[in-house]
Amino acid sequence: MARTPLTNRLVRWLDRRVGGARVARKTLDKVFPDHWSFLLGEVSLYCFIVLVLTGVYLSLFFSPSQATVTYSGSYGPLRGVEMSQAYESAIRISFDVRAGMVMRQIHHWAALLFIAAITAHLARIFFTGAFRRPRELNWVIGVTLLVLAMINGFAGYSLLDDQLSGTGLRIANAIILSVPLIGTWVSSLLFGGPYPGPETLNRLFVAHILLIPALIGVLIAVHLALVVRHKHTQYPGPGKREDNVVGQRLWPTYTAKAGGLFFLVASVLAALGGLAQINAIWVTGPYRQADVSSASQPDWYMGWTEGGLRLMPPFEIRAFGFQIPNPFFPGVLLPTVVFGILYAWPFIEQRFSKTTGEHHLLFRPRDHPVHTGVGVAAFAFIAVMLLAGSSDVIAVTFGLSVNVVIWTLRTALLVVPPIAGLVAGRLCVELRDRDPDRPRPSTGPPPSTDPAPAAAPEPEPSSEPSEPESELATGIARATTGLPDDGRAPRP
Repeated sequence: MARTPLTNRLVRWLDRRVGGARVARKTLDKVFPDHWSFLLGEVSLYCFIVLVLTGVYLSLFFSPSQATVTYSGSYGPLRGVEMSQAYESAIRISFDVRAGMVMRQIHHWAALLFIAAITAHLARIFFTGAFRRPRELNWVIGVTLLVLAMINGFAGYSLLDDQLSGTGLRIANAIILSVPLIGTWVSSLLFGGPYPGPETLNRLFVAHILLIPALIGVLIAVHLALVVRHKHTQYPGPGKREDNVVGQRLWPTYTAKAGGLFFLVASVLAALGGLAQINAIWVTGPYRQADVSSASQPDWYMGWTEGGLRLMPPFEIRAFGFQIPNPFFPGVLLPTVVFGILYAWPFIEQRFSKTTGEHHLLFRPRDHPVHTGVGVAAFAFIAVMLLAGSSDVIAVTFGLSVNVVIWTLRTALLVVPPIAGLVAGRLCVELRDRDPDRPRPSTGPPPSTDPAPAAAPEPEPSSEPSEPESELATGIARATTGLPDDGRAPRP
């Protein structure tokens, strides 16, 4: 009698003590719909994995110290220049550590794509109504992931202590100090004293490599657990109902596709890291408090906050005995309002639509023109502020006055969003009215009164039993019905 393979015996030994076989079997049997837009969330997950792997490698060589050293490395133009140990270690990683430059650039590109994928994923959820009950909590988790990713990205490129990152930290400190009552205390806590405090880089380093990534990892796990718990949403189509999911099972088909997508994302990031230069810190030089680099621009996801600071008119107010400085309004109040609306949107939508039931089928943006118009207007608002973050570059590139550019963008901030929203809403109405599947009122002669033969009823799509009596019964049912891999699973 042949012996059982060692791997099978190990798995059975582990299952007797952990009892995970039944859960694993049920999880691998989950059905996921097949549509390209559902892969946006996976792209962000794979970018996070690449960020963790490259970040571990970089942390082996980076030193978050503000101690002053004299550079003596292989990059000639900086030899003999005094700089912080953090900046020196970043230059050493770029020019002297094997694969250091490509790892730095892969890490930076992965951070940019990570936040871009989260943004695109949230946009897909917003415009298709995937945030509705029972997925309000997952929407809140998604918005929180976006906030944490932006904060961690800013903390990451601020660690390098070059002139660009130092300028960004100085602006961030001014925004923090503008908060009435608690601003000075928060600044002292973050920077270890008056800016630039002696513990600034150490505290940013701990937050960047430990605290925030741990929070992101936990939230991603909760997010995926809720996706499994609620089952995946799907677009309307033949055989698709509110109580089933039509698509491909997690194992093996969907797993193979997901694995291929991971290697594709990793390959694109590796190509960008090797071919597309980004964040050339040796060009800007070490941070000097008295200097500001020309055309200083933050990463794209922080550009809209920079644009808000530039577009804000020069005025301050006094309220409740406190002076409210100018940076408070675009730097604190505006982001709070924007993300507050994002957090509350599922409940706002439920309040105005007066729907209380669960929704598992998505809607098309054209079928909800007001909802789509509001979303497009919000994106246009952020886009104008993002453009304003490069107002000085625009002025220099096109030979314009900075004041002209600023006033033009201030006007655009008030005019462009409502126009974009109205145009998008009107386009949705036109597309919806021209939809061939949309029922239309009859304009021809009245129908004949002769009785028509009864149409044969359409067969119901096959589906798995919602509560199988046992695993054996489920296996027999599949074997006898010939259920394909892209079967249909009912919702609980």
